[in-house]
Amino acid sequence: MPDQPAAAPAPMPRAGGGAIRRRGGPVPWRTAAWRTVLFASLWLILTEGDAGAWLPGLLAAAAAAWASLRLLPPQQAGRVRLPALAGLVLRFLRRSVLAGLDVAWRALSPRMPLDPGFVACPLRLPPGPACNAFTAELSLLPGTLAAGMAGGRLTIHCLDRRQDVAAEAEAEQARLAAALGRAEGEGP
Repeated sequence: MPDQPAAAPAPMPRAGGGAIRRRGGPVPWRTAAWRTVLFASLWLILTEGDAGAWLPGLLAAAAAAWASLRLLPPQQAGRVRLPALAGLVLRFLRRSVLAGLDVAWRALSPRMPLDPGFVACPLRLPPGPACNAFTAELSLLPGTLAAGMAGGRLTIHCLDRRQDVAAEAEAEQARLAAALGRAEGEGP
């Protein structure tokens, strides 16, 4: 049997709902366009809309969009659920204020009702952006800090181990997974 040359990959469509090539597969034009618009908007904010900064801004936005697509390709698992995400943000803000008041009360209380230490929480989100968002959210809340991950578990430093920090973290993890349109443990 004679050696046959490998078939060339099929050309990628470029118009309408087409895609551009990247390592690992095609990227939808819509994704590239949205990221370019996002970076161009950021540029406009940073330059306060200076007309002389438009050309370098468009070049910088295109380069930033290209780099972001290479470094953080679009996820295929689920769509962000805006109502759930808005609820998550509002809950985060509420919890931040309440937790900040709690930390202030503990710090100013003559009894200092603290029992600092570490608790473990199972990680149900896969490694990647969703898990990183969860650990960042947890670390931004007063009184908790994501201290490490190993063996599918997240170690959390907290100011009071008597509180059910692990259960609260698991519930927050489930809310984040729902807002991101994925089941816990599903895809990156």
